[in-house]
Amino acid sequence: IASIMNRVRDLKNKYRNEDNITDELNCTKISADTTDNSGTVNQIMMTTNNPEDWLCFLLRLEKKGIPQMDVSLLNRLIGRYSQAVTALPAEKHSQDESYARILVRFAELKALQDPEEARDQFHLARLNCKKFAFVHVAFAQFELSQGNMKKCKQLLQKAVECSAVPPEMLETALQNFHSQKKQLLSDEEK
Repeated sequence: IASIMNRVRDLKNKYRNEDNITDELNCTKISADTTDNSGTVNQIMMTTNNPEDWLCFLLRLEKKGIPQMDVSLLNRLIGRYSQAVTALPAEKHSQDESYARILVRFAELKALQDPEEARDQFHLARLNCKKFAFVHVAFAQFELSQGNMKKCKQLLQKAVECSAVPPEMLETALQNFHSQKKQLLSDEEK
């Protein structure tokens, strides 16, 4: 059900961002102009279609601005992350760290627009990529930022129970939680 709801939300977002995506796709048909990155997306999808290439492309796209301050960039990023999640089947990539990073970053970006949709995305990331500690910590950080201390602690404890790696990351996050820090992991610890 969560997967189906995720797909429905993705479709809604695609139609909300229809103008941006349609324009980008039309530009690809007209020319090989790389300024809108459509050629890159098509190349990734038609050749390798692997999480590493998608993540590299998405991170480069993020460097073009600050999503928190640029609504246009945020919408474009959410559209592209949605495209990546749709193009990469969870069954095939759930053990891939790059795939997990795509799911987490997509949820973080969604949090800037709609916390409920972001929660669903974090939940989906946690279901599909249980073995990565950073997935659990990111979800816990989101809940902490929403003021849900109990849920934050519960997520970290469940991550320890399911033996997410590296365990040191979880230990540090739990220590920071108990010290009532606002960030479960500092930039250095990440």
